[in-house]
Amino acid sequence: MIAMSAKSVLFTASLLAAISVVSVCQTTPSKQDEINLHSRTAQQYLQEKRPDLAIPELQKLIALDPDNVDARGNLGVLLFFRGDYKNAVPELRAAIKLQPELWKLQALLGLSEGRLGDNNASRGDLEATFPHLKEEKTQSEVGKALIGNYTATGDLEKAATVASALLAAQPTDTSLLYLAYRLYSDLAGKTMLTMALTAPGSAEMRQAMARELARHGDEAPAIANFREAIRLNPRLPGLHSELGDFLYHSADAKLQAEAEPEFKAALAVNPRDEKAHLMLGLVAAKRGDMDAAYAAFSQALEINPNDSDACTELAKLLVAKNQREQARQMLERAIQIDPTDYVAHYRLGTLYRQEGKTDEAKQQVDEYLKYKQMKAKLEKVFHDMRVLSGQHEADDRDEK
Repeated sequence: MIAMSAKSVLFTASLLAAISVVSVCQTTPSKQDEINLHSRTAQQYLQEKRPDLAIPELQKLIALDPDNVDARGNLGVLLFFRGDYKNAVPELRAAIKLQPELWKLQALLGLSEGRLGDNNASRGDLEATFPHLKEEKTQSEVGKALIGNYTATGDLEKAATVASALLAAQPTDTSLLYLAYRLYSDLAGKTMLTMALTAPGSAEMRQAMARELARHGDEAPAIANFREAIRLNPRLPGLHSELGDFLYHSADAKLQAEAEPEFKAALAVNPRDEKAHLMLGLVAAKRGDMDAAYAAFSQALEINPNDSDACTELAKLLVAKNQREQARQMLERAIQIDPTDYVAHYRLGTLYRQEGKTDEAKQQVDEYLKYKQMKAKLEKVFHDMRVLSGQHEADDRDEK
């Protein structure tokens, strides 16, 4: 055995210690290595659609890297869809704090807060995110939650505004249509009650009563209330036009004859009453005064270029004047404004057929039949509703 000097022993010990330290450094992963490992593992589980395994990996990742926006956002989303709103909220809130304008995450945050009963926080987040949402399903869910929040606090005007925005994107969604109908009905009732309490003897109150009576087909009391409103305030904008329109569409020829003076009175109050100009054009056309009708329809369109009825009526006169090109343009404009204008479809189809455009004519006739049948069905529905409403009112009177 070779004897070692004291100096050699010390050198060997130092060397072994150094080797030991290097070995430990090489086998113990760094913090960044752990972050990368958990991140890769979490992503793998997310791709495999295994939220049960991804969640603990994300939690470990966040413990190591609290400012990781993606990790917090992903964890919040997974917890939300698992129904764990309580734990989803802090993760979603932290992600949004780290990176504002993550609108979908803020939408989930607002929905989570609402389901936990924190309505004030929910309203703030839903209001912030709603205008920025483009995806239809998310927008619809957030909008309906916001409407529920507003309705619970009596903010029907705000609720109706959101409903209108949703319907603009989904105009045929029956659940949204019913929701909007219910809101507008509640809003009308609330407004009517407020008016009755604050101004029961006002012209506006009488006008509102007349509109309700007219809507239910109660002709005589509706006219009486319109006339009382005019007596109280003959210069109330739109009032004469409303009465004139109701009289014009009456089945009673005597009442129809009383419509024209009301439209003229409306123009004396407001010369730019577009509805009054349009209706005076119809009155003039009905009695064969085509020049007066042409002037009235033209004036109506000058005031409101987007009145499809005025476009259609003016097109009729242009056809009579043999100005077919202008008439065709006017009818195409009417349909562009209101695709359901079946009269415009029919007349445009006639013009196309006369021009030899067989396919275009057939398409317009098909549209005419579709929308005419649709209108007939709607009229039957509304008629049945009025009859049913009248029966219920009669039953209520009998019970009393």
